[in-house]
Amino acid sequence: MATARPDHRLTKKAYDARVPALREQLVQLQVRLKKAPCKVLLILAGEEAGGRSEVINTLSGWLDPRGFETVAFREPSDEERERPFMWRFWRCLPSNGRLGIFAGSWYTELLREQSGPARKPAQTAHFLERIRHFEKLLSDNGTLIIKVWLHLTKSEQRDRLAELAANDDTAWRVTDEARRQHRLHDQLSRAATRLRKATHRPGAPWTVIGASDPRARNLEVADLLVRKLSAHLDRIEATPTKPARPATPEPLRSAGRARLLALPLDQKLSSAEYEAKREKWLGRLHLATRAAQAAGRSIIFVFEGWDAAGKGGAIRRLTSAIDARDYRVIPVAKPTDEEKSHHYLWRFWRHVPRAGLVTIYDRSWYGRVLVERLEGFCSEPAWRRAFGEINDFESQLVDHGTIVVKFWMHVSREEQLKRFREREKTAYKRHKINAEDWRNRRKWDAYEVAVGDMLALTDRAAPWHLIPANNKRYARLQILKTAAKAIEDALGG
Repeated sequence: MATARPDHRLTKKAYDARVPALREQLVQLQVRLKKAPCKVLLILAGEEAGGRSEVINTLSGWLDPRGFETVAFREPSDEERERPFMWRFWRCLPSNGRLGIFAGSWYTELLREQSGPARKPAQTAHFLERIRHFEKLLSDNGTLIIKVWLHLTKSEQRDRLAELAANDDTAWRVTDEARRQHRLHDQLSRAATRLRKATHRPGAPWTVIGASDPRARNLEVADLLVRKLSAHLDRIEATPTKPARPATPEPLRSAGRARLLALPLDQKLSSAEYEAKREKWLGRLHLATRAAQAAGRSIIFVFEGWDAAGKGGAIRRLTSAIDARDYRVIPVAKPTDEEKSHHYLWRFWRHVPRAGLVTIYDRSWYGRVLVERLEGFCSEPAWRRAFGEINDFESQLVDHGTIVVKFWMHVSREEQLKRFREREKTAYKRHKINAEDWRNRRKWDAYEVAVGDMLALTDRAAPWHLIPANNKRYARLQILKTAAKAIEDALGG
């Protein structure tokens, strides 16, 4: 873990002599970054009075303001507490070509806990593992993560607080909390050392910078940013871009496909039987969603399935049991330019519902391991990583208390062909069929393999519910039943 500690205070003359060249380097690197398929995340942490705000103000004056953004994290708001812990950080991640400066981060709450009631060791270990996974996810996606710890010894912190208190313009910064943290300096410093050691990993290492001399500290942070960003951009620019290739349909796990092929598709349900049972399950689903709302539990429904499997019709029946003010349907199509400039999970994190509300994804994050895998829209390492990334995402949702219900709607190849032809003949359905649907159909066998891998490798925190959908009425009733029972089970019956 790199550490930079100035042995003497830097004179203003020496400082002023260094600044012009640093500013020029930073702006030139921003120009290069703007054209690169990556982003930069600068995380500033450290002891109280270490000067995070001063560093940010200094960098803000040196950088082109159009190419960076600063985000300060304080106590979570009610809206943030009603979603998984990482939600507010996902929302604020910079897009490609930009630098994000985080004052406070996913480390802040862990550090704050060191001066109060601590988590149980197992909880802390789980949280640290989640942080490591998150940072690896970002790094694997091309994000340059620079983590800086601005360090003050206890005596240096005492002197810095006294200096701030003596100046009328800065005395307001010496709060009761700052004095309390000074009294607990040794305890907090030991905890911070353990935290840095546990999260000092390739792709997201820590650099400790001495903060007793503000001028030297500012230069050290800027120098570090220049070195890291320059090396990162050099590597990207030196690496030729290779177009991703469509994946060969070789199964990773055979059990998922076997489960899919074993699903019976010959169920029958008459219109009269459907009408007789539908109201019962609509009512039960309505009561279940109301109970979840009363318990402060959010619900996420995920609909995946073959083209023309009946996802739209099933969603319409599902939503008829839910108050229209309490749900949102998110139709997932090709990512926009904004969405492409972020990690593929970013657009799904954005729509995670608040406590008591419902989000319905009409297609979802599973596009990464289905269409993107088979059509070559992402690299093989990327879609292979996605299984673990998706499992972690769903685990965070479930751990927070979100009820996640995932459906795969399955039809036979013959039934799909029949529905495609019906859509072509029916004027008000013709918009549902296009050349891409026919092209995907020609890759049925490959998609069947990918679906099998998906079922086998992501059936963990949120299990899959396979719905035989050759008979539309049967499928719709099964979805109402499964949704109601899943919510009831999650609420404890």
